[in-house]
Parts: sequence; structure tokens; C-alpha cells
Amino acid sequence: MPELAEAEFYRKRWQQAAAGKTVRQVLLHGHAKVFRGARPAALTRALTGARFQSSAASAKQMLFRFSGGGWLGLHLGMSGELRVEPPVYVPGKHDHLVLATAGAMLVFTDPRMFGRVQFHAGTKAPAWWTRIAPPVLSPAFTVEAVATFLRRRGRAPIKAVLLMQERFPGIGNWMADEILWRAAIHPRRLAGSLRQAEVSRLWRECRHVCRLALDTIAGKGRYLPPDLNVHIPDSWLFNHRWEKGGRCPKTKKPLVREEIGGRTTCWSPARQKLR
Repeated sequence: MPELAEAEFYRKRWQQAAAGKTVRQVLLHGHAKVFRGARPAALTRALTGARFQSSAASAKQMLFRFSGGGWLGLHLGMSGELRVEPPVYVPGKHDHLVLATAGAMLVFTDPRMFGRVQFHAGTKAPAWWTRIAPPVLSPAFTVEAVATFLRRRGRAPIKAVLLMQERFPGIGNWMADEILWRAAIHPRRLAGSLRQAEVSRLWRECRHVCRLALDTIAGKGRYLPPDLNVHIPDSWLFNHRWEKGGRCPKTKKPLVREEIGGRTTCWSPARQKLR
């Protein structure tokens, strides 16, 4: 499932192609499940003839703002993608929303339809955007806020807690594994068992991994996965977490993969010890 950096990458893709341009036509599959958060007819009326003004990404979501008070929200789900196609492009069966401009077609495609399209018309940002938790890289993401949240979820495995978007927006499966590995915390540790020094280390690595992901993936103008042209250093757990016989980049000892909190999790037993 796309995470923080992937959402930012896709936001940039549409922003760079359409900034300041007018939507000449809206093409969509109105009965597709992705429109469960929007009224297709209202979206079509509002965006036809509207000018692309600005965009933002937060957590795993993207927001595109248009003239006339149109706010388009996109969540990619598990298989969603934003593409830019030439004006002669003919949309396919999985291209559920296409915005045609003079120079390009902005395409939201989602074969499995776990993604979501949301739309709001008005002068103020919609609630489904403003209620997203403060970003991990914002001043509001403090050690104290993390410590309080971990105490409230004290009986849950820390891996599962890191995936809770109400405190760790944008962090998904691979990022959670990367954070715990760097912080040397076992993913099965109960959230309430972490000592203050470990909480501080976890907070620091959350911010560090988010910044690394944004700089490496979104900042390079490429997408990972499936485009493996992005260079991820071998010093990351990421490069080894799915390798057959993968080894920890730090200890050189074997990695382990098991399901924790409903998600496949990778860790280094030699580094991340269960206390």
C-alpha cells in the first residue's frame, strides 16, 4: 500500500503536469467503488472548466484544489496510481477518473478499487482533510505526544501501534519495520513496555525514516515500487527485508519474517531483542 513518500511522489506528478491548466473534460466510471466518498455528477460539474490551482499530500492522501472552490481528494488504496498521459490517450477499464487538459490527461487508475475519490465544494478545506493527524515531521509530533499515545495503546504490539494513522500518519508496513529496526526495538514489544529512552529513540527514528523516504523516493521524481531505478542504500533494512536468506545490514545475522498485528513483519533478532 502506498505510504507517505509515494503519496508525495504522485502529488508532484500531477502538479508538475497540470499547474495552472484548465480541466476541459472529466471522464469517470461513476459506479466504481472508488467514488464511495464522492458524488460523480457534482464532481464533473465543478471541475469541468476549472483551473488547477494547488496540491498537497498528507499521510497517505493527496488533495488537489481547483478554481471555483473544488477540492479533490485521492487515496490510492493498495493498487492505485496517478499517471500523466498524452492528450490522445484512450482511458482503460481501470482508469476510474481522468481529467483532460490542453496538454495532458491526468489519470487515476486503480485495478482493485481499494482507493478512494473524495470531493468537496466550498471556500474552506473539507473535514476529511483537516482531521488528518499532524505530520510526523511537524512540530506537533513531539516525544511527549508519542509517549502518551503508546501508554494508551500499551497492550498492543509496537508494530501494530506504528501503523495507527491517528498518531503516525503516512507510516505503513515497510516504514514501520525500518523504524523499529533502526531503533533496535522488537516489533512484538508491547507499546506500554518501552522505556523513556526507547520512546525518544522511536520518535527520532520515525522522523528520520520519514525524511529519508521523502528525500529518496518523492524527492528523486521516481516511484518505488515497482520502479526499482531509485537507489536505496544497502544500509537500509528495506533492501534486505524480502530477500531469501536476507541478513541484517548491521549485524550480518539472518532476518526473520512473521505476521505481527495482521501484517508481515521483518526484523533482526540479533539487533531487536524481545525483552
